[in-house]
Amino acid sequence: MPLDQKAIIGQIDAILDKCNGLRQRSRFSDFSELPREQVTEAIALLFAAIERLSPQGSSYVKNAKAYEKHLTGNVGLALPPLMGILGALRTDYEAGNLQSVIELVHADVFADFLDMADYLLQQGYKDAAGVIIGSVLEEQLRKLCQKVGIAVIQSGGAPKKADALNSELAGASVYSKLDQKAVTAWLDLRNKAAHGKYQEYTKEQVALTLQGVRDFASRYPA
Repeated sequence: MPLDQKAIIGQIDAILDKCNGLRQRSRFSDFSELPREQVTEAIALLFAAIERLSPQGSSYVKNAKAYEKHLTGNVGLALPPLMGILGALRTDYEAGNLQSVIELVHADVFADFLDMADYLLQQGYKDAAGVIIGSVLEEQLRKLCQKVGIAVIQSGGAPKKADALNSELAGASVYSKLDQKAVTAWLDLRNKAAHGKYQEYTKEQVALTLQGVRDFASRYPA
């Protein structure tokens, strides 16, 4: 499942809370009186989070690597600066400066599912491919809504239908009315595939839908 901004900040906060717990228990700045395995575990979590959540080649990763030298000596010396680096990364996420990283994670998952649909289509399973393509499209619409601040849940707590999301996105000028009509047609094919109306569309139409959804996602990353 793709990570969103809230999930990423939650992961960072959990790690920083664990590290702050060690800091509160320590009397020394190098954490030397605490069990070494606890300090080592915290540092490993910090390194892993920085590497996993930072943009490729970013200063966050470079700065973190500068403290690897402490891993063979007094490991506790690396803990405060790594906490500072992860805290700065959190600030960037909270400010929305790293939205592109979230989009890349989602794009990777999106592409994987569409590749699966393409494979099924080539193997003659047009109906399964149609369902997958439509489901991925609906998730794309949901992520786009979250990105621009459009609610994806109705006032009663039920998720909004894909058609409603499509209408609101076009109404907010996130994309054009022409794109809205195309999305409506793609969702219609998905509905037919999901409800057993297999004779109402062709393999060629599924292939065109796949191509259209790929293009749509590239123009409107979420």
